[in-house]
Amino acid sequence: MSCVDEATVTRAARRLAEATATRRPCRPLRDLIDADDVHGAYRIQKQFNALRVATGTAVVGRKIGATSEAVQRQLGVDQPDFGVLFSDMAFGHRAEIPMARLLQPRAEAEIAFLLAADLCDGPLDDAQCRRAVGAAVAALEIVDSRIADWDISFADTVADNASSGVFVLGEQHRTLDELEPAEVAMRMEIDGEVVSTGTGAACLGDPLHALSWLARTARDFGDPLRAGQVILSGALGPMRPVHAGAVVDVHIHGLGHVSASFS
Repeated sequence: MSCVDEATVTRAARRLAEATATRRPCRPLRDLIDADDVHGAYRIQKQFNALRVATGTAVVGRKIGATSEAVQRQLGVDQPDFGVLFSDMAFGHRAEIPMARLLQPRAEAEIAFLLAADLCDGPLDDAQCRRAVGAAVAALEIVDSRIADWDISFADTVADNASSGVFVLGEQHRTLDELEPAEVAMRMEIDGEVVSTGTGAACLGDPLHALSWLARTARDFGDPLRAGQVILSGALGPMRPVHAGAVVDVHIHGLGHVSASFS
């Protein structure tokens, strides 16, 4: 259990909120919270996200972070985490995303699951999660950090809503009768150059394993997954920095293509 008091949680959440509002990254939270205090970090995340909800922004789903060994190595963490997806984070295929709303963006390719059923009761195992998925979609997640220079511990990224930025969903929907998530191959390009490759198996062995982990964890936190939510299941390969003027293309076998440009 965390020993961080509520006043410290509030200070940390406000530090992240100020970085968001001013578009200036802040120092890490390690002066306020131990680097491995996961419980305390999720308390900060909850308060940080509540500030966003208070402005009228709707929750549309969840994201799972640090599911790929390659991304874990890049971030210096050794376990997955989760964050919340908001309506103003969502973009469609071929969207132009303004760099002004991002701080230190990095792109990663994922499978998104669109839930057709709640995941709140039962074993929440892979089989149940498979039945709950209405469709799978190619996704491009732009992760972003409010922490300066991505100098993060696990607690930093958890508190910072799992370093969430924005996400882009493709237009091809496939049921899991038509697609085996663990078997897909992914290629990500920036300005026509291949910068990341991977497979579904890179995501905790199977993106459905990641979904099952999230379903159980979300229930444990008292906020289970619900029908209609978008779930970003985690990176299929290394993430890469994005610059102004870049065009990012993701190709996932069986799910087609999703693209975005950055202005």
